[in-house]
Amino acid sequence: MQKKVLSVKEFFEAKNDVFALETLGDSLEGPLPIIAPDIHRPGLALTGFMQNFLNERIQILGETEILYLNTRNSGERRRDIENLFSMPLVCIIVTRQLEVPEDLVALATKRGVPLLRTSMFTTPFIHELTKYLDEVFAPSDVVHGTFVDVYGVGLLFTGRSGIGKSEIALDLVERGHRLVGDDTVEVIRKADDIIIGRGQEHLQHFMEIRGIGIINVQELFGIRAIRVQKRLEVEVHLEQWDSKTHWEREGLTERHTTILGVEIPQIVLPLYPGKNITVISEVIAMNHMLKVYGINAAERFNRMLIDQMESDRQTRHYLRYDTE
Repeated sequence: MQKKVLSVKEFFEAKNDVFALETLGDSLEGPLPIIAPDIHRPGLALTGFMQNFLNERIQILGETEILYLNTRNSGERRRDIENLFSMPLVCIIVTRQLEVPEDLVALATKRGVPLLRTSMFTTPFIHELTKYLDEVFAPSDVVHGTFVDVYGVGLLFTGRSGIGKSEIALDLVERGHRLVGDDTVEVIRKADDIIIGRGQEHLQHFMEIRGIGIINVQELFGIRAIRVQKRLEVEVHLEQWDSKTHWEREGLTERHTTILGVEIPQIVLPLYPGKNITVISEVIAMNHMLKVYGINAAERFNRMLIDQMESDRQTRHYLRYDTE
């Protein structure tokens, strides 16, 4: 995965309406692009303390910083602002529609640093900006498969091309479940252990069914048959039946696959004529939810057998010499 880079111009064009942004300088092309989802409030930098000054982040000036500058005389204020510009900056955003000191506008223009202003209050703006940047810089990838919401569980069907992933998804949709994406699925890591999947924008909710062609799931089955995105919780990997292959039968050994560094439970399903993969997929979803609630059928059955064998052993020992 390549390191993501967002220009200030791209950010402004994408969010200027949402964040009520206006530009106060001559340019949106600054010396540094946005490369991190974090922001920085440079209050200490204005006072001259430059250690640990995070210049590669977006600089936010709120009421405290602007009030501090307004309490300084003209010479002190210019020196404080020059401290801020002693290193290359990504951009500066002033919140609360505050009046910006002329020296700040002049130096931003001279150094080519984009200077923006928003009418939003500082704390809500920081929360919304951070949320947006987290989305932009979240690790992402594209996987080949079909993604379906089955009983609220995100199942990603994978396997070789032509094995029947789309047909299984279509059958699930017909039974009332919801298609997220077919053929290629965009995955994003939202947190340390959460993967969100969505269909690619240009494909939306179209599907290719071999022998029929392209169909529109939303128009055929209605809005309830689709959803934009879903947490990816289980990968269902489809393989052709092979009698020589050892297939899982007890369920005691759990398999996992890794997507964007996150371990995802993986079920490997063998395919052969007459096997009802749709119903099995529903069972996979329900069984996964039982495990989420701490109920593991395979482990419970295994414990029951062990307890039964121990009980039988004790009974046999007791009756060994009781011949009456």
